[in-house]
Amino acid sequence: MKAMRDRFGRMTKALSLTTLALICAAPLTARGQLIETKVVSLEAAKTMVAAAETEAKKHNWNMAIAIVDASGNLILFHRMDDVQLGSVDVAIEKARTAARFRRPTQAMADALKAGNQGILSIPGAAAIAGGVPITVDGKVIGAVGCSGMASDQDAVVAQAGVDALVAR
Repeated sequence: MKAMRDRFGRMTKALSLTTLALICAAPLTARGQLIETKVVSLEAAKTMVAAAETEAKKHNWNMAIAIVDASGNLILFHRMDDVQLGSVDVAIEKARTAARFRRPTQAMADALKAGNQGILSIPGAAAIAGGVPITVDGKVIGAVGCSGMASDQDAVVAQAGVDALVAR
């Protein structure tokens, strides 16, 4: 019986040491699996909104301007005076589409114009210009969405916002 307890004790100790070794090694393995990426800060979002608003004012356009992260979650929203209220949701949806699908919303509009009716069945895909992804080092890290005027005018304002980040 004592021999059995000694053997069990050695097995338990060996198992404990093996478990400890695996636990200590796990962080090294996990660290190698992480991806480093840039994110849009609130300060950067404010810079982009300011540039977009400046562009809109230059043309006397009233806009709703949305900045989202790579997942399409809202970072900052700005509504200029006298913008039509329907533009609020449209600007956010354009930004989300550009971020999540990693392309300007103009690409969705072009596909629809070319006869790809399937675009209409994609959840969360705004097929109208005015959403522009924010790309840094070849990675989409967010997007700017604008609404309030004609979609090509919305796209000009959104691009001005994106360009402000690159110019920093």
